[in-house]
Amino acid sequence: MVRRIEILGLGAGDLEQLPVGVYKKLLNASSLFLRTKEHPVVAELEKEGLSYSSFDSVYEKHDQFEEVYEEIVQTLLQKAENESIVYAVPGHPLVAERAVQLLLAYGPTRNIEIIIGGGQSFIDGLFTALKIDPIEGFQLLDGTSLNIAQLQIDQHIIVSQVYDQFVASNVKLTLMEKLPDDYPVYIVTAAGSSQEIIEEVPLYELDRNVSINNLTSVYIPPVKEEQILLKNFSKLREIIAELRSPTGCPWDREQTHESLKKYLIEETYEVIDAINSEDIDHLVEELGDVLLQVMLHAQIGEDDGYFSIDDIIEGLSAKMIRRHPHVFGNAEADNAEEALINWQEIKKQEKGDMHVPASLLEGVSLALPNLLRAFELQKKAAKVGFDWQEITPALEKVKEELEEFVNELDGTVEGMARAKGEFGDLLFAFVNVARFLKIHPEEALFETNEKFTRRFQFVEEKVKGSGRTFEEHTLEQLDQYWDEAKLKGL
Repeated sequence: MVRRIEILGLGAGDLEQLPVGVYKKLLNASSLFLRTKEHPVVAELEKEGLSYSSFDSVYEKHDQFEEVYEEIVQTLLQKAENESIVYAVPGHPLVAERAVQLLLAYGPTRNIEIIIGGGQSFIDGLFTALKIDPIEGFQLLDGTSLNIAQLQIDQHIIVSQVYDQFVASNVKLTLMEKLPDDYPVYIVTAAGSSQEIIEEVPLYELDRNVSINNLTSVYIPPVKEEQILLKNFSKLREIIAELRSPTGCPWDREQTHESLKKYLIEETYEVIDAINSEDIDHLVEELGDVLLQVMLHAQIGEDDGYFSIDDIIEGLSAKMIRRHPHVFGNAEADNAEEALINWQEIKKQEKGDMHVPASLLEGVSLALPNLLRAFELQKKAAKVGFDWQEITPALEKVKEELEEFVNELDGTVEGMARAKGEFGDLLFAFVNVARFLKIHPEEALFETNEKFTRRFQFVEEKVKGSGRTFEEHTLEQLDQYWDEAKLKGL
């Protein structure tokens, strides 16, 4: 017995646009199933005695469209076990029909032949109704699973399967991530048929239209306004390339990886400052400045023919997937500590495959601020057991280094040279204590610097308010201002 499902397209318009072959197969089918009966052709064929079963009721049973498609497909496959059947869908079977794709995947595994018949795609009707040329750049997206990463707003965009107000609302909110609330969009229903409706609305009204149904698509015209396009990563890349071009900015053209080093460090500290001040607008700006440094380095690499931003993104994406097997693989990590262990182990394996370090301390950058570098060096050594097991010896070491430092302060040139070395030892010992107590030394010193700044500025205000200069104050008087600042919690 032949086990077959033939899938036909009902087209996008009225009965006269239906191919004769499809028309005959629909009327002659002994077992016909429709994804939906809500289509202009169905109403006309009913007058000619069309007999069918539809899956409209399935949509009401499930909250997720994937569940709807799965039930439709399983029902069709079960029916095809006993007879050849015909399944008809709006438009063309291979355009925006998820259930058809599932049938093509599952059919062979059940030894059921899947045949694709004809049918006019609704895309043809949309192009005609909207009078657009897809050669200019065109996207067809599914409204039931739309996400912002898909949007190319400088192209024609058609969002299909906008079945109801709920889908329309999700589409609206996604589009608003990139487009102004009042951006003009077009609601197109039953394109290519006598029931065709095209309505222009501002984006914020998209989900308020009562005419939305299963024949509705949304058209978003290409963005021409430069200000809106500034959200596109491609636009940023274009801007940086122009700055580095022969007709661009002389300063940007002269930059090298070497010359930009200091700016990357400066901008990184600006980001930290914005985080500490809890200023979101400032943080957005400063993160942009860090991104600018990355983009400039990437453009220099592209100009020199060595690498581009695509290589950077590819390498980073691959690394994130490799080092998060508990997310993208089969490993497990129930907390941040386990996730970090995964990361470090994978990193170790990667480095082991490519490079055998000459020292266990390799990888601690000389470019780090030395307080941070001391912290990282100690962490590296501690990993192989070169560390005290408790804090008491670490505290004793601080006392020892302090005593040695004081002993060198004899006023001689040689003594001061030795004191410098002992001072470094003292700082290093203090960093070790901080590490034991899980205090980040850089953050602790930053907080102290900020506290000193606040209190000293208070002292400055008191001095100014007194009508006298700093020189006209005794140290005891200045200390009183300082103690007042402490009492105020500064």
